[in-house]
Amino acid sequence: MTVSPTERRTVAGLPDPNQPLPVGDAKVAAVRTMFDTIAPRYDLVNRVMTFGMDRGWRRTTVASLSLVPGSVVVDLACGTGDLCRDAVRAGYRAVGVDLSLGMLVHARTPSPLIQGDALRLPFPDHSVAGVVSGFALRNFVELPPVFAELARVLQPGGRIALLDAARPERALLRAGHSVYFGHVVPLIGGLLSDKTAYRYLPRSMAYLPPGPTVLAQLAAAGFTQPERRLLSGGITQLYTATAAAAVRKDNS
Repeated sequence: MTVSPTERRTVAGLPDPNQPLPVGDAKVAAVRTMFDTIAPRYDLVNRVMTFGMDRGWRRTTVASLSLVPGSVVVDLACGTGDLCRDAVRAGYRAVGVDLSLGMLVHARTPSPLIQGDALRLPFPDHSVAGVVSGFALRNFVELPPVFAELARVLQPGGRIALLDAARPERALLRAGHSVYFGHVVPLIGGLLSDKTAYRYLPRSMAYLPPGPTVLAQLAAAGFTQPERRLLSGGITQLYTATAAAAVRKDNS
């Protein structure tokens, strides 16, 4: 879905920056429309607004899986396929899944791509070895059902590595990050892509639960060794965990 600069000002369905953040089905619709809208220049904006650091964050995400070569890794909310490409470079077989058809149309990866919902992944139980995602957690309606779905599709001992933005814990860094993320990022996004969408992205940080809450949710979904790692001074965070061994049901 490609829109002209004039059309960008009037795209229906984008989150209104003057209204409360959408929830439930309204959030799903808004997120889909937003990513369809920004897909054509998504990679360019990412490179510019992160000064290219996003490449290193994604490589770290894939490296944290520590799986055997040839393992099947799902890139959840894959966007244009950055993590798919990094997974293939690391020796894995990647499959991308995204709700946004616009993102999949603009993907730059030879890996198979599927339009799908994180709550209903098109994979059998215990069929994949790893799941990665990049900056997607705050775009899901709720995290516990997503984590439960990841636990369903992962093989026993499988790994997840989920990357997202974070607010630095140190006061000075936090203040500078707030100014940059809240004001500079929307400006860059408005110049290169869609202003309304990139005004929403900083606000969407409010959807992310605190780190300890996310770790507890992962544990509740059946994951072991849940860990949270802060990157680049705390402006991004990486959650990793291991799928627990399958529990055999006695049907006798």
